[in-house]
Amino acid sequence: MDALVAQLQRQFRDYTVSLYQLGFLDDQFTELKKLQDDDSPEFVAEVLSLFFEDCVKLIGNMARALDQTGGSTVDFSLVGSSVHQLKGSSSSVGAKRVKGLCVTFKEYCEAQNYEGCVRCLQQVDIEYKTLKTKLQDMFNLEKQIIQAGGKVPQVSIN
Repeated sequence: MDALVAQLQRQFRDYTVSLYQLGFLDDQFTELKKLQDDDSPEFVAEVLSLFFEDCVKLIGNMARALDQTGGSTVDFSLVGSSVHQLKGSSSSVGAKRVKGLCVTFKEYCEAQNYEGCVRCLQQVDIEYKTLKTKLQDMFNLEKQIIQAGGKVPQVSIN
Protein backbone atom coordinates (compact mmCIF):
# COMPACT_ATOMS: atom_id res chain seq x y z
CA MET A 1 0.00 0.00 0.00
CA ASP A 2 2.75 2.48 0.94
CA ALA A 3 4.68 1.64 -2.22
CA LEU A 4 1.56 2.32 -4.30
CA VAL A 5 0.98 5.67 -2.56
CA ALA A 6 4.62 6.66 -3.05
CA GLN A 7 4.46 5.70 -6.72
CA LEU A 8 1.23 7.67 -7.26
CA GLN A 9 2.65 10.69 -5.43
CA ARG A 10 5.81 10.61 -7.55
CA GLN A 11 3.69 10.27 -10.70
CA PHE A 12 1.54 13.22 -9.54
CA ARG A 13 4.60 15.41 -8.86
CA ASP A 14 6.19 14.58 -12.22
CA TYR A 15 2.95 15.13 -14.12
CA THR A 16 2.23 18.44 -12.40
CA VAL A 17 5.77 19.72 -12.98
CA SER A 18 5.45 18.79 -16.66
CA LEU A 19 2.29 20.91 -16.98
CA TYR A 20 4.30 23.93 -15.85
CA GLN A 21 7.39 23.08 -17.90
CA LEU A 22 5.32 22.63 -21.06
CA GLY A 23 3.64 26.00 -20.48
CA PHE A 24 0.12 24.78 -19.77
CA LEU A 25 0.11 26.37 -16.30
CA ASP A 26 1.75 29.33 -14.59
CA ASP A 27 2.22 30.57 -11.02
CA GLN A 28 -1.39 31.72 -10.78
CA PHE A 29 -2.46 28.06 -10.76
CA THR A 30 -0.12 27.52 -7.79
CA GLU A 31 -1.81 30.43 -6.00
CA LEU A 32 -5.22 28.95 -6.78
CA LYS A 33 -4.15 25.58 -5.34
CA LYS A 34 -3.06 27.33 -2.11
CA LEU A 35 -6.65 28.46 -1.56
CA GLN A 36 -7.82 24.85 -1.39
CA ASP A 37 -7.91 23.27 2.07
CA ASP A 38 -9.60 20.47 4.01
CA ASP A 39 -12.76 22.58 4.38
CA SER A 40 -13.01 22.99 0.60
CA PRO A 41 -11.26 20.00 -0.99
CA GLU A 42 -13.01 20.51 -4.35
CA PHE A 43 -12.30 24.25 -4.58
CA VAL A 44 -9.86 24.12 -7.50
CA ALA A 45 -11.96 21.60 -9.42
CA GLU A 46 -15.04 23.81 -8.97
CA VAL A 47 -13.21 26.97 -10.10
CA LEU A 48 -11.82 25.16 -13.14
CA SER A 49 -15.24 23.73 -13.96
CA LEU A 50 -16.60 27.29 -14.08
CA PHE A 51 -13.61 28.35 -16.19
CA PHE A 52 -14.22 25.58 -18.73
CA GLU A 53 -17.95 26.44 -18.87
CA ASP A 54 -16.91 30.03 -19.61
CA CYS A 55 -14.55 28.78 -22.32
CA VAL A 56 -17.37 26.95 -24.08
CA LYS A 57 -19.64 30.00 -23.90
CA LEU A 58 -17.02 32.53 -24.98
CA ILE A 59 -15.60 30.37 -27.77
CA GLY A 60 -19.16 29.84 -29.01
CA ASN A 61 -19.75 33.60 -28.96
CA MET A 62 -16.54 34.22 -30.90
CA ALA A 63 -17.33 31.50 -33.43
CA ARG A 64 -20.81 32.93 -34.06
CA ALA A 65 -19.42 36.45 -34.41
CA LEU A 66 -16.77 35.27 -36.88
CA ASP A 67 -19.21 33.09 -38.81
CA GLN A 68 -20.32 35.99 -40.97
CA THR A 69 -20.10 35.99 -44.76
CA GLY A 70 -16.36 35.52 -45.14
CA GLY A 71 -15.52 38.11 -42.52
CA SER A 72 -16.90 41.13 -44.38
CA THR A 73 -19.47 41.98 -41.70
CA VAL A 74 -17.69 40.79 -38.56
CA ASP A 75 -18.04 42.95 -35.45
CA PHE A 76 -14.40 42.73 -34.34
CA SER A 77 -15.11 44.70 -31.16
CA LEU A 78 -17.62 42.03 -30.13
CA VAL A 79 -15.09 39.27 -30.83
CA GLY A 80 -12.43 41.26 -28.99
CA SER A 81 -14.68 41.65 -25.97
CA SER A 82 -15.11 37.87 -25.70
CA VAL A 83 -11.36 37.38 -26.20
CA HIS A 84 -10.70 39.89 -23.41
CA GLN A 85 -13.04 38.02 -21.05
CA LEU A 86 -11.39 34.70 -21.89
CA LYS A 87 -7.94 36.21 -21.36
CA GLY A 88 -9.00 37.42 -17.91
CA SER A 89 -10.48 34.06 -16.95
CA SER A 90 -7.41 32.24 -18.24
CA SER A 91 -5.12 34.52 -16.31
CA SER A 92 -7.05 34.04 -13.06
CA VAL A 93 -6.75 30.23 -13.16
CA GLY A 94 -3.19 30.08 -14.50
CA ALA A 95 -4.03 28.74 -17.97
CA LYS A 96 -0.83 30.11 -19.50
CA ARG A 97 -1.15 28.86 -23.09
CA VAL A 98 -4.79 29.90 -23.41
CA LYS A 99 -3.93 33.34 -22.03
CA GLY A 100 -1.02 33.69 -24.48
CA LEU A 101 -3.21 32.81 -27.43
CA CYS A 102 -5.77 35.37 -26.28
CA VAL A 103 -3.10 38.10 -26.39
CA THR A 104 -2.39 37.27 -30.04
CA PHE A 105 -6.12 36.87 -30.79
CA LYS A 106 -6.81 40.34 -29.35
CA GLU A 107 -4.13 41.83 -31.63
CA TYR A 108 -5.81 40.24 -34.65
CA CYS A 109 -9.16 41.66 -33.53
CA GLU A 110 -7.67 45.14 -33.20
CA ALA A 111 -6.15 44.81 -36.69
CA GLN A 112 -9.49 43.43 -37.97
CA ASN A 113 -7.59 40.48 -39.41
CA TYR A 114 -10.33 37.94 -40.11
CA GLU A 115 -8.05 35.04 -41.10
CA GLY A 116 -5.84 35.59 -38.05
CA CYS A 117 -8.91 35.62 -35.79
CA VAL A 118 -10.23 32.38 -37.28
CA ARG A 119 -6.83 30.69 -36.81
CA CYS A 120 -6.59 31.91 -33.22
CA LEU A 121 -10.12 30.74 -32.48
CA GLN A 122 -9.22 27.25 -33.69
CA GLN A 123 -6.02 27.27 -31.61
CA VAL A 124 -7.82 28.51 -28.47
CA ASP A 125 -10.45 25.79 -28.88
CA ILE A 126 -7.79 23.08 -29.18
CA GLU A 127 -5.70 24.49 -26.33
CA TYR A 128 -8.53 24.77 -23.81
CA LYS A 129 -9.67 21.21 -24.60
CA THR A 130 -6.11 19.93 -24.21
CA LEU A 131 -5.74 21.73 -20.87
CA LYS A 132 -9.06 20.36 -19.67
CA THR A 133 -7.97 16.79 -20.45
CA LYS A 134 -4.60 17.28 -18.76
CA LEU A 135 -6.17 18.75 -15.62
CA GLN A 136 -8.74 15.94 -15.49
CA ASP A 137 -5.82 13.50 -15.59
CA MET A 138 -4.16 15.40 -12.74
CA PHE A 139 -7.36 15.34 -10.66
CA ASN A 140 -7.73 11.62 -11.33
CA LEU A 141 -4.22 11.08 -9.96
CA GLU A 142 -5.18 13.09 -6.87
CA LYS A 143 -8.23 10.87 -6.34
CA GLN A 144 -6.14 7.71 -6.76
CA ILE A 145 -3.68 8.94 -4.11
CA ILE A 146 -6.50 9.66 -1.65
CA GLN A 147 -8.26 6.35 -2.37
CA ALA A 148 -4.97 4.54 -1.72
CA GLY A 149 -4.82 6.20 1.71
CA GLY A 150 -2.24 8.84 0.85
CA LYS A 151 -2.06 12.60 0.93
CA VAL A 152 -1.75 14.65 -2.26
CA PRO A 153 1.71 16.24 -2.21
CA GLN A 154 2.33 19.95 -2.57
CA VAL A 155 4.33 20.52 -5.72
CA SER A 156 6.96 23.24 -5.71
CA ILE A 157 7.67 24.75 -9.12
CA ASN A 158 10.91 26.70 -8.69
